[in-house]
Amino acid sequence: MTDPEFMSLAESLLRALELSCDRINDESDADVDNQRVGSMVTLTFANRSQIIVNLQKPLHEVWMAAKSGGYHYKWSGTEWLDTKGQGEFFAALSANASQQAGMTLVFKPV
Repeated sequence: MTDPEFMSLAESLLRALELSCDRINDESDADVDNQRVGSMVTLTFANRSQIIVNLQKPLHEVWMAAKSGGYHYKWSGTEWLDTKGQGEFFAALSANASQQAGMTLVFKPV
């Protein structure tokens, strides 16, 4: 994968994450603040816990840091998969965000 291909796919992931936050806040009682600075998005929940998603351009990876730990994702050709076999990015983000928010939250690719 070339650097421009990675950046296009990774930017799509970050946009989908931001749009999911907007949808979640509009459709539920969840209070998920999302703040983007460059290639990093910080999600902050009502209890002040956070999930941080950032791009690791040299490695062509997307990293997620949550209360449950740190995760690295690479593009498989169809989806972002954990480098240690822990599953797909949006499923993991949904599970971690739900745990930290104390309610079911669903993040989806666009």
